[in-house]
Amino acid sequence: MPKMTERDRLADLEARQRKMNDELKNARRALRGRYAAMIAEMPVEKLTEREFRELLTLAIRVGGGAALTAIKGLPAAI
Repeated sequence: MPKMTERDRLADLEARQRKMNDELKNARRALRGRYAAMIAEMPVEKLTEREFRELLTLAIRVGGGAALTAIKGLPAAI
């Protein structure tokens, strides 16, 4: 088998990178779809859109474990 030229090697690497990017995009889409399905089952209408977005943004920013610890520490709503 002949040795690949630098140009061929670069083209091969770029093709692999495109394939990997597509796989990442599909995996993200699938995971987000599963999470979206979970949201459909929750009573999110009790929150405003702004509250919902801010809640998710902050939870994602600090990480799931830290967000859960903080929320569980709050007194129960009446």
